[in-house]
Amino acid sequence: MAAGKEIRGKIKSVENTKKITKAMEMVAASKMRKAQERMRAARPYSEKIRNIAANLGQANPEYTHAFMKENEAKAAGFIVVTTDKGLCGGMNTNVLRAVTAKLREQQSAGNAVEAVAIGNKGLGFLNRIGARVVSHVTQLGDTPHLDKLIGPVKVLLDAYAEGKLSAVYLCYTKFINTMRQESVVEQLLPLASETLQVESGQHAWDYIYEPDAQSVIDELLVRYVESLVYQAVAENMASEQSARMVAMKAATDNAGNVISELKLVYNKTRQAGITKELSEIVSGAAAAAGV
Repeated sequence: MAAGKEIRGKIKSVENTKKITKAMEMVAASKMRKAQERMRAARPYSEKIRNIAANLGQANPEYTHAFMKENEAKAAGFIVVTTDKGLCGGMNTNVLRAVTAKLREQQSAGNAVEAVAIGNKGLGFLNRIGARVVSHVTQLGDTPHLDKLIGPVKVLLDAYAEGKLSAVYLCYTKFINTMRQESVVEQLLPLASETLQVESGQHAWDYIYEPDAQSVIDELLVRYVESLVYQAVAENMASEQSARMVAMKAATDNAGNVISELKLVYNKTRQAGITKELSEIVSGAAAAAGV
């Protein structure tokens, strides 16, 4: 029964794996709810800043911020948002595939590429393909903190403001629902003028500026861009937990199927062994009776 003992060992091993994947699925489900709440809580903030910036822009049409000007530089910036850990299905693979396509497009146009990596997986990928990583941040944990994101992102924002980059792209996984996440590569800078338009039906506001309108608009637009990056990271974290929950559920189901198949094989092996023993006993008895 050596074969039977080996199969029992395999069944035990897969059962232990199933317990681990089930626990990870439940942890991901719990974290996913919190990540979704954070993601939704961040939306009103960026929307409010956008509205104020739009009103300020309308009140001061003669001033154009550096983030709204188009540069002629032969370089583009990428902010690549990925996860620190794996075990979340094809989520990172999909966003990095979209990043690769955009990088090739920029390189074929003769543009140099500068990248900021948010998350371990993206950093490892960019280093492997030889992209120029100007700054990075990893180990963000389950809660995104704006103070950790501002430093690395500011490198590209300052480079754009100085006219060294023609565009900055934000690459992340957008949360649609629990079962669906979408890889997104969207242009962060220059800010589209349509983005900062006052919505129709809203009356324009006038403000008292301290020290002056230009300083206030400068500060607000930087905060607006930072809030967009924060929102992308929050969406990415919600997507990560959803993808991990789905991946771990699939792994748990697969482990259950493997256990069922192994038990079937074990029972067949055991039955074959019993049948063989019986036939040997019968054969022995017949031989003894013949003697």
